Amino acid sequence: MSKAKEKEKKAHSDAKIHKHTAKDKRKTFWIKQNLKKKKLEKQAAPQKKQEKPGPPREAEQISANWKSLQQILKSSQPEKKHQNGFTTKKHQENAFQRSSVNTAPSERDSGKKEKQKTVPVDPKEAGEKLKLPAASDSQQSAAPKRKKDKNMPNSEEEGPKKKKKKISLVEERKPTEDDLWFDDVDPDVIEETMGAEAAEIMRRKQGIRSKEPETSLVKESAFSGITQTVAIDCEMVGVGPDGEESILARVSLVNKFGKCIYDKYVKPTEKVTDYRTAVSGIRPEDIKDGEDVQTVQREVADILKGRIVVGHAIHNDLKILLLDHPKKFIRDTQKYKPFRRIAKSSRPSLKVLCREVLNVKVQQGEHSSVQDAQATMRLYTLVKKQWEAEISGRKKNKESEEKKKRKPR
Repeated sequence: MSKAKEKEKKAHSDAKIHKHTAKDKRKTFWIKQNLKKKKLEKQAAPQKKQEKPGPPREAEQISANWKSLQQILKSSQPEKKHQNGFTTKKHQENAFQRSSVNTAPSERDSGKKEKQKTVPVDPKEAGEKLKLPAASDSQQSAAPKRKKDKNMPNSEEEGPKKKKKKISLVEERKPTEDDLWFDDVDPDVIEETMGAEAAEIMRRKQGIRSKEPETSLVKESAFSGITQTVAIDCEMVGVGPDGEESILARVSLVNKFGKCIYDKYVKPTEKVTDYRTAVSGIRPEDIKDGEDVQTVQREVADILKGRIVVGHAIHNDLKILLLDHPKKFIRDTQKYKPFRRIAKSSRPSLKVLCREVLNVKVQQGEHSSVQDAQATMRLYTLVKKQWEAEISGRKKNKESEEKKKRKPR
C-alpha cells in the first residue's frame, strides 16, 4: 500500500511540473509576438512621415476611383440636416446626383457597381485629396438652386391658380368702342363671335338703332333647317260656353337663326265659340281645312325630341299639345331672372321684354305664332352664353353635393 501511494504522489507532482512548463511556454510565445509587432510599428511610422503625398496635379489622378472616394467621404462627413433636424429625400437625391456627375459614361450606363474595377486607396489619403474639390462643388451647385427657388412658385398648384385668375379676368372684361376699330363687319357676325354687347356697339357706330321685327329677329342668309335649339309658340281659340276653354289652333317652330321650320293650322275637334282673332289672328277659314291634331302632336314631338326648346311661358304650349319635355332641355324666357329684373315683373310679357331688351316692337295688333317664336329665340340667343353657364354651374354644384352625401362620415 505504501509503494502505491508513493507512485501516485510522483505522478501528481510530474503533472504539476508539466502544467507549469506549458504556461511558461505560452507566455514566452505571446511576449515574442508582441515584441515583433512593436518593432514593425516603429519601422512603419517613420516611413509614413516621410511619404507625405501632395495634392493631385494630373487629371487621371483626380478622376481615378471617383466613386469609391465619394463613398468614403460620405461615410466620414456628417449628413446635412433639415430645419426640423431630419434629412429629406431631396437632399439625399441631390447628393447622389452630385457624386455621379463626374463619373465616366461607361460607369453610368453599365449600372453594375460590383463589376467596376477599382484601385485600392488609403482612406486618409483620399480624404486629404478630395476635401477641397467636394466643398467647392457643393457651394457652386447650391447657389443656382436658391435662385431658382426664389423665382419659381413654391408648389405646383400655384401655377394653375394664377392661370385661372388670368382667364377669369379676360372673361369678365367687356368690349369697348376701341376694341371695335373696324366698320365694315356685319353686327350679326360680331354677335356670334364676340357677343351681344359688341354687336350693339357696332350697330351704334354704323347708325343702326331700330329695325323692323322681321329683319331684326331673323338672319336672312342663315341656315334654314332644323338646329339643336328650336323655339315654339302656339295660338289657341275658345270653345265651350263663352269661349273660356282653349284648344290648339296653330303651331309654329323656328330654328336658332329665326327661320321657320314648322307652321301648321290645326283642325278644331270641338265647336269654336270664340276665335279670339284680335289676339290670336285666327279666322274660321284658317282652321277649317287644318291638319289633324294627332298628326301635329306626333310631328312636333319628333322635332322636339333631344333638342333644347325655347319659349315664353312654354308650359302653356306643351300643355295644349299634350306633350312633355325634359326640364333640363327647356328655356323659358318668362322665368329667366335677369329678364324679370329688366322688366321689373315676376311674369313679364313677351311684348315688354322685346321692347326693353331687343328694342323691337312686337304684338302691336294680331299676334303671329311665328313672330312670337322668333322673338323668344332672339331673346335666348342674346344671353345664351350667360344662361348656359348658370345652368352648368348649378349642375356641378348638385353633383358635388350628392358626392358629399354619398361619402361615409
